[in-house]
Amino acid sequence: MVELLAISSRALVRVLVSRVRRGPRRPGWSLATEFGCAWVQAILAESRSRGIPWLRAAERRLPRTDRVLRRVVFETTELAGVRAVWCRPAGRPEPRRTLLYFHGGGYVTGSPEGHSELIAHLALESEARVLAPDYRLGPEHVFPAAQEDAIAAYRSLLDSGVDPGQIALGGDSAGGGLAVATLLQARNAGDPLPAAALLVCPWTDPTAVGGSMDENVSSDYLDRELLSAWIHTYMGEVDPAHPLVAAVHADLAGLPPLMVLWGGAEVLRDQIRRFVARARAAGVDVTADEWADMYHDWVLARALVPEAAPATARLADFLRRRVKGSA
Repeated sequence: MVELLAISSRALVRVLVSRVRRGPRRPGWSLATEFGCAWVQAILAESRSRGIPWLRAAERRLPRTDRVLRRVVFETTELAGVRAVWCRPAGRPEPRRTLLYFHGGGYVTGSPEGHSELIAHLALESEARVLAPDYRLGPEHVFPAAQEDAIAAYRSLLDSGVDPGQIALGGDSAGGGLAVATLLQARNAGDPLPAAALLVCPWTDPTAVGGSMDENVSSDYLDRELLSAWIHTYMGEVDPAHPLVAAVHADLAGLPPLMVLWGGAEVLRDQIRRFVARARAAGVDVTADEWADMYHDWVLARALVPEAAPATARLADFLRRRVKGSA
């Protein structure tokens, strides 16, 4: 914790000095918004030399300060041999609306616990129970381990008797890619599809170059070098353009309604726009929501970044409208 506080302090000093000299990195950024980006960027920069185990440990040590965690109940379970976490609103009847949520982390890091604050807000604001699988990560488990765990979790819900019309899939970053991969696997196998899916800053083209991958480096904490290292760690010898990882190359016909939310200042912007265009061309009902000044996955920093709360509210509203069954 002391080490993370030191990294945080240095990031804050750099932001303050930069704002005094040149103003905010983007005109619309508050100090909190800019610090939120710089803080994650500093942790990721440290991980380049420390490695993935250090990054995972750092994530576990990050403080969970959002009071929303007092208003939900977490319960660990197992689905088809995969550890998972249920999140339910406390003191309420069991919701019938179910969100199967896949955390982000580039297929090499992340956990349900690391996404607990976002998951809790989605559970409360959309009147749903949320199931978050702790799917396998690289380099210990390479492709298609995460995709296998994701479809197994969805089929476990169906096998337990949950109405697919009461299920939505969701995920952020790599987890958004996993949500699409799960839809594709279910469609291809003839499984019933869920009512909808929400995708937050989905990583849909790990091989993307140029465009926003270059233009938005100064306003995001991700970059091409880091993303390339992560995807090759997970994919091993398999082409990272595989459609179960690079959803922008997949046949998207027949998928349920999607909500796609992303930042106009993030490096993934252009590939997400291409994914949305391909999905619409395939006849998919897509609600597209681009936030012009925001960087990757800002919704995870709700306690710090003021733009996180209204973005989460839009996601919850989509779930309430598209997926039947409140408490």
